[in-house]
Amino acid sequence: MPTHLIANARMYSVAPGAVAAWKRLFAWLDETSGVRLDVIEHAFPALLNDLWGRPDLAATFMCGWPWLRHGATHRIVAAPIPAAVHAKGRPQYCTHFVVHRDSVFATLEDTFGQRFAYTIADSHSGYNAPRHHLMRYRGSSKRSLFREIIGPLTTPRRMLEAIAETRTDVGPLDSFAFALLSRHEPALTEQTRVIASTDLVPIPAIMASQHMDAAIVDRLRAALLTLGSKPEHAALCADLCISGFARLDPATYEVAERWAREAEAQGLEVIA
Repeated sequence: MPTHLIANARMYSVAPGAVAAWKRLFAWLDETSGVRLDVIEHAFPALLNDLWGRPDLAATFMCGWPWLRHGATHRIVAAPIPAAVHAKGRPQYCTHFVVHRDSVFATLEDTFGQRFAYTIADSHSGYNAPRHHLMRYRGSSKRSLFREIIGPLTTPRRMLEAIAETRTDVGPLDSFAFALLSRHEPALTEQTRVIASTDLVPIPAIMASQHMDAAIVDRLRAALLTLGSKPEHAALCADLCISGFARLDPATYEVAERWAREAEAQGLEVIA
C-alpha cells in the first residue's frame, strides 16, 4: 500500500467556492480519521482517468459508469447525500437538461432540431443518462433529434458557460454539480433554467484506489458517515450542498450499464 495518500474532488470542483469547501472537508477528514491526506491539484485539462489510475489515491469522486468500465476495482468509501429535495434524502442524483433563461424552449421536445452539447462520452451524467432519456423520442424511424452535436465540453462548468453564452441550445448537467454551481456561482446559473430531468440513479461516490488498505478505507468511511450528524459542520454541509454521507451498495451502479445497453440497442450508440 502506498504510504503517501492523496485526495482530490475534481468532479465537483465546479467553482472556487466549491474547491475551498472540498478542501475544508478533506482537512476535517484527515484530522477525524487519522489518515494523512495530501490534497492535490488536478484541474481541467488534466484527465480524470489519470487521477483515477493513481495507486496512492485515498479519496476522490468517481462516477459509477466509469467505475464499472474500469473493472469495479476501486474501493467505495462513501457517497454524498445531496441536500436537494429531489434526492429524497438518499445518495442519488439525476441529469438536468438545461437551456438559456431567455430561450423559447419550454420542454425538451422544443429543443429537437437545435444544438445539443455533451460533456464527455464516458460520463454517465453528461452522456449516458441523457442518451438513455432521449431514446424514448427517437421512434421507429431512428431519426436524429438534433441538427448539431457539440462536444466534448468535459466539465459541468464549461457546459453551463456554453449554455449561458448561447454556444449551444441545450445540454445535460449533473444535478449535484448544478446545485454546487447555483450556490457558488449564482450569476452563472441564473442565466439558465432546467426544462427536464432524467430518472434518479446512485450518485458518484468518494472512492480509493484498488491498492488501498481496507483498514484505511474503513477509517475514512467511518469519519464521513458522521459528518451529517454534527451540528458544528452545518455550514460546511451547506457549502457542499449535502446533508451528509452514506454507504453505497456497489450493485446499484449496474443501472448505468443497463441504461447504456438499452440505448445502444435502440441505435443510440452516440447521441444524434
